Amino acid sequence: MSAISYYTAEGLKKLREELDYLKTVMRPKASQDIADARDKGDLSENAEYDAAKEAQGMLEMRIAKLEEIHANARLIDESNLDLSKVLVLSKVKIKNQANGMEMNYTLVAESEADLKTGKISVTSPIGKGLLGKSVGEIAEITVPNGTLKFEIIEISR
Repeated sequence: MSAISYYTAEGLKKLREELDYLKTVMRPKASQDIADARDKGDLSENAEYDAAKEAQGMLEMRIAKLEEIHANARLIDESNLDLSKVLVLSKVKIKNQANGMEMNYTLVAESEADLKTGKISVTSPIGKGLLGKSVGEIAEITVPNGTLKFEIIEISR
């Protein structure tokens, strides 16, 4: 049984689009690749046919995985989230106690994490350390390089 994953509307839309693309574009292409390779002669010595069959198997595995994720996906209702604590979808402004540097992050589901856009996973060490904290609290987070201390400056949606 797969774990339930929580998604924003944007993240769930991306998941559906990828699944739809794999089913409607890539699946027929894989079938066509197999047919083209089959037309080239003896299947027992046809490496192109074997590669096409293997690619189709990998594609079907990816589709099955995404269907399972989609079946267990839950949309997060942002209107019901508490602003007094750091939760999933919280926009958090934190200050590193060691160097005084301020950073802004949005906590998202693992599948939506993208550090370039400031989205960190709630399952990452920093995400886990920030969850449940309120403004003014210090989050002590153990990372591979040691322990970091972050002050929660602001929480928003």
